[in-house]
Parts: sequence; structure tokens; C-alpha cells
Amino acid sequence: MTDRNEKRTTVLRRLAVAPLLLVGALTVPPAAAQAAGCHSVRVPGAEYALSSCLSDLTTTGTRLSGHTDDKDWLGLIVPGTATPSGVPGVQIDGYFPDTSTTNTNHGWNHDSQFVIRLPKKWNGGLVVAGPPGTREQYANDPIISDQVLAKGYAYAATDKGNTGDELYKDGDRPGDAIMEWHRRMAQLTVAAKRVTDQYYGRTPRATYAAGLSAGGYLVRWQLEHYPQLYTGGIDWNALTFTKKGSLLTTLPPALRAYARLLKGDPSAPAEIVAAGYPENSKSQWGYHYKKQWDLLQRVIREEVDPDYDGPNQAGTPFCPAATTRGCDTDYDFASRPESVHHAVDRISLTGRIRRPLISIQGTLDALTPPATFGDVYDRMVTDAGLAPLHRYVHVPDGPHTDGLVAIDDKTLKPMLPSFVAAFNELETWTRPTSRS
Repeated sequence: MTDRNEKRTTVLRRLAVAPLLLVGALTVPPAAAQAAGCHSVRVPGAEYALSSCLSDLTTTGTRLSGHTDDKDWLGLIVPGTATPSGVPGVQIDGYFPDTSTTNTNHGWNHDSQFVIRLPKKWNGGLVVAGPPGTREQYANDPIISDQVLAKGYAYAATDKGNTGDELYKDGDRPGDAIMEWHRRMAQLTVAAKRVTDQYYGRTPRATYAAGLSAGGYLVRWQLEHYPQLYTGGIDWNALTFTKKGSLLTTLPPALRAYARLLKGDPSAPAEIVAAGYPENSKSQWGYHYKKQWDLLQRVIREEVDPDYDGPNQAGTPFCPAATTRGCDTDYDFASRPESVHHAVDRISLTGRIRRPLISIQGTLDALTPPATFGDVYDRMVTDAGLAPLHRYVHVPDGPHTDGLVAIDDKTLKPMLPSFVAAFNELETWTRPTSRS
């Protein structure tokens, strides 16, 4: 534990003294920029940064100006959802030094991309986010960025340092790609604080980490390992790696049972429920089986256990159980070698948060279901003796992402309103109290 603490201190020290670089330029002439109250903004440690003065930093404006990518947030919001708009300010797009090239945004073909948004009317706060799944830096734009910009917060988001379905190719040893996620979030947080100091003339009075799914996992990790950077955090249906395996233990039984369900096996639904998936989430199982259960099992397993399928990479899609060596449907994490468990231990959460955290968890989440994810982390925090720092909220009928409401809109309910309410609660909870 001492070695890990020393490494974290070293990383933060390096981030804090990173050189200031600006290779980009404003998209308007300097004279016009000054007239608009818009300034060239340097980003600490960035290899490239491009500042743009925008009349609206929210998705209402950035979709038209080309400063977001709506494909990146496809499926994360109910179509037609009204989001805040009309927030002028400066957007900075860029990237930190990195050797991987999975993020193709802007034609850069360069990972560790980020976006920073600085509203003209700043409330003195900062929100930093990482994307869910294998998405990129614009994924949270309608569900987090729009919401907090409208309240006056500066906003920063990272692509986590690697993206796409082959993220396991990044790094030299099992777990490296996911470990980079944490480093990139901390790096951006340090840089964004320096940016607000430069642009507004002061550092944030409050800094919050926020995220959905894999982004929620990042929030928990940051509050466990880099608490000095944050005032608090909020996570939404967070992925939770633990020493017992997380997705690697919940997905294989679901894959096995659902394949039999398709063949009419009446015992299959009970097996999926026994694996932790909510019974009333059945309407989503087909979608998750086709789009996420199989893919995530193979990608995450390849990241921490590449030897399981020999020379293959990320196994065989939808491999039928007991048909071939290295079939991910047959995966048994408990029986894997100690080296695999060590790799998972590297990326596992502990529950030892050091800042206030609110977790919202959909009761019908069929990807990171409460029984095996949200409930588990809440117990971890309690077992660590830190329950007063954690508020855990079950959101009735909430799916993993709001886009899934379309599958069964009579049963499923969007969670975005609960996120907004929870963020308001986090503000109140962490607001300094005056002393007489």
C-alpha cells in the first residue's frame, strides 16, 4: 500500500508541474476574440489545444457548430428530451501526449483527447467526467455537460486514454489500459483547475467528479485514490470492479442462460435472475445480449486475462457454451491463475472513499444490476467504516442508460431527472457552512 501511495503522489506531482503548451489557435481573429471577452487558453501538459469562442456551449449549439459528436452519446438519452441551452463561453479541444491512436475525433487519430468548457457566467465550480463504456469525450454532453453548464459550472471531460472495442491493445501488461483511465482523469482535473485559474483568475471553489457506468467507476476510483483533487462525486449505474471479478462473474452465466432461453429452455430466465439480473428487466435482455453482454465480456476479459483464449484476441463472438477452447461463455474467473486475479486486483475498488459520494442506481439496470454492483459497492463503503460519506439511491424502474426506455416505455423510466436531483443534493451536502 505504501508503494501505491508513493506512486500516486509522484503522478500528481508530475501533473502539477507539467509544462504549459498551446499549439492551437482561436477560431476567431484575436481582435474579435478580445471584443467577445474570449481569450487564448493554455492547457497544462497538453500536446495540442484549440480554443473556440461559442455562442452556446450546450449540445443545442455545439451540434450546429461541430463542437460535439452526437454519435458519441447515441442511446444515452431519451430522444426528444429537453436539455438546457443558451450558455456562451469558450470550448477547448485537445489532447495530452499519448502513443495510442484509437480516438479518431477531429481526424487527429490520437488518444487522451479532452474537452474543456468555460461558461461566460461562471459560478466558481468545476465538474470533471469520463465517458461510459468505450466511448469518447463527448459522450456525457447532454446528460452531464448541459446540466452543469446551465448552473454555471466549468466542465471538463476525457476519453480515458483509449477508446473502442480493442482498448485491450493499449498498454504492456494486463490491466494497463484500464489503469490509464484513472491517470487521465486525474491529469485532466489538475489541468482544468489550472485552466480556470488562468481564465477566470481563481481556482474552483468546488470540484466534482461525475460519470455514468465506466465513468461512474472512474468517480469512485478518484475519490478513493485522488481525494485531494475533488470536493465530492456523483456516479450513475457505476461499473464496479472487485477482487471477485464483477462483470467477469455476472456476464458468463447470463450468456449461457440467454442462449438457452432463445431455444425455449424454461429454466433459463431463473438462472439469469439468480446471476443478479432483475426479474422485471427481461424486456432488455435481448438487447444487452446482442449489444453489450457478449462484447463487454470479451473485451474486459481480454484486458485482464489475454491468455484465456490463446493467440486469439477477445475470443469468439457469441461462442456457444462448451464448443471450443477459450469460449468466453464458459469463463470461470474463480478458477483462473493467480496472475489473472492480480490483474483484476490492480483495477479493483476498495470502498475507501475520502470525499462525499452520491450513487444513483437503476433498479432495472440489466448491465450493472444493483444486486451485484451498486449494492456491493455500498457494502464495501460501509465495511470500510465510511458509510457517512456515501448516499446510495435506488431509482425505481431505471435501466442502465436512458436510451433503453424505448424498449419498454411502460416499465422503464429515465434516470436523468434523478441525476439532476442528486447533483443538487451533492451541492447542498458539500457546501461549506458559515461559522459565527
